[in-house]
Amino acid sequence: MNYLKKLVEEFHSAVVATIDHKGLPQTRAIDMMLYDEKGIYFLTAKGKDFYQQLINQNYISLTALKDKKAISLKGKVKCVHHYYLDKIFQKNIYMQEIYPKNTRDILEVFCLYEAKGEYFDITNPSAIIKETFTIGNIENKEGYLIKESCIGCMKCLEVCPQQCIVLKEKAEIQQNHCLSCGRCVSICPVQAIERVK
Repeated sequence: MNYLKKLVEEFHSAVVATIDHKGLPQTRAIDMMLYDEKGIYFLTAKGKDFYQQLINQNYISLTALKDKKAISLKGKVKCVHHYYLDKIFQKNIYMQEIYPKNTRDILEVFCLYEAKGEYFDITNPSAIIKETFTIGNIENKEGYLIKESCIGCMKCLEVCPQQCIVLKEKAEIQQNHCLSCGRCVSICPVQAIERVK
């Protein structure tokens, strides 16, 4: 599944988080305008606090929600100035009314170019779907893993809300159904489950 396409074309608006000048979290709704193989593009005006935070921090976290589905991303951003600005206004016609005629020169385009992402679908609560993905060349190994020291007692399965642990040669967690709640860790008699960050 192309999650960047889904974010731009289906979800479109996301809540984006940065840190303000006092070191406190700050969020705002931002439209995701374009995507390509390099990343996802959005824009803001130079006079906004958001612009300065992006310049200073070069990092964001965002979440978009729609119909019990969510896409979250966290990673590096860079200013690409007016690159893609005309294309953004052609594709997102409503922007022409917000910034008519020659007023768009105050805007700067940013690219989220290196990030870890997660797609989460709870439309069927008893069988959730969780997929991870990346933008750029970064590793994305997060979640709970069962180590070689597993004794196969399957107590973890008994407490798992999604029943996403299977026994093959040893117990394995099906990551695309795992809620990452940690119940398995709390019950394991040999501490064979660890959280990877």
